[in-house]
Amino acid sequence: MKKPIAFIAIVLLSSCIPYKIAPKFKNEDYKVMKAKKFQKTLAKETSFIFKDPKDANEFYNYINTKYKLNHNDVGLNTPIQIKGTTYYFTYHEVERTDESLVLPLVVTDLKRSSNGNDPLFEDHHTTRKGHWYIVVTVYDDNLKNCLLDKHPMKTEVLQYLKELQQEYLRTHNYEELLFTKKS
Repeated sequence: MKKPIAFIAIVLLSSCIPYKIAPKFKNEDYKVMKAKKFQKTLAKETSFIFKDPKDANEFYNYINTKYKLNHNDVGLNTPIQIKGTTYYFTYHEVERTDESLVLPLVVTDLKRSSNGNDPLFEDHHTTRKGHWYIVVTVYDDNLKNCLLDKHPMKTEVLQYLKELQQEYLRTHNYEELLFTKKS
């Protein structure tokens, strides 16, 4: 009986316990959902969300270059053309984190404290890894969200956003975009 308990104690004391996990999109590289469900600080708008593996401000630079915005209102009601109709594109960069409790360090500090010693690892009781996501919303001229199921252009807008995402992820030099046909 002592061996299983000792084994469980060793496993628990040598592990990290995750208490916050960033979302992962199963079988997809994007998700269409209410932005507020994804991040509480965002509006209750249906949005196209994907993980951004690139460095900070890369998506900003991509949008600025692709649509020749000269750093004016980048990502804030940026006009885009889909099948000859103008739509308005807005995005937010959002961080979600993975956080874990490092149990061995917590136990060590608790033991030291109970012996009257100062803790050694109090700044290292948790680990944190950030993940960045791009949250995109598209509106028509009537300020209707184009990603809603009932919007007549949802399929075309969604296809445009998928292509935009793929182009962003595979492009490393955004100046190349100036020499390709505009979508």
